[in-house]
Amino acid sequence: MTKKPSFFEKLTGASWEESEKKVSEKDKKSAKNELIIKEKINKMKKIKSKKDSSEKNDKQVSFQKKSEEKEDWLAESEGQLTIDVYQTPNEIVIKSTIAGVKPEDIDISMTNDMITIKGNRKKDEDAKEEDYYYQECYWGPFSRSVILPVDVEVDHAKAGMKNGILTIKLPKIERVKTKKISIEAE
Repeated sequence: MTKKPSFFEKLTGASWEESEKKVSEKDKKSAKNELIIKEKINKMKKIKSKKDSSEKNDKQVSFQKKSEEKEDWLAESEGQLTIDVYQTPNEIVIKSTIAGVKPEDIDISMTNDMITIKGNRKKDEDAKEEDYYYQECYWGPFSRSVILPVDVEVDHAKAGMKNGILTIKLPKIERVKTKKISIEAE
């Protein structure tokens, strides 16, 4: 006796028996495929574990090289000087805290519109890196270049240091005011 088709079977034209046969065949194929996939995964895991152990050694060596490169880069880098720049009616004033640096270890170079301050802060005692609790002070070469907001008279610039504060006074160049020229008749 045949089973009466369901609404879904009438609608799609499919029967449950056909789809059940297809599903059981697919199950058999997928089971075989799963075994093959599991075997391949196990092989890949074995190969990967061998690579990982060799890569760990390579990574340790490359990490050591990178940390050495970083230390070299840090040794070559310059610190940036902190400054205040303001103006008075007649001059531009630059102030900077440069404690621990002798005036002869500071180099100031200028053009009409730019000033560069360079120096080197030397450690007065050698302490091991692992002996520090905090190390916030910068030791070594430093520099700072500033583009000035107005032209200055380079020849009349003055610099002084008092209580570890460098003060540079740069006289402004007086702008030539517009002058009327009268025309003479010949």
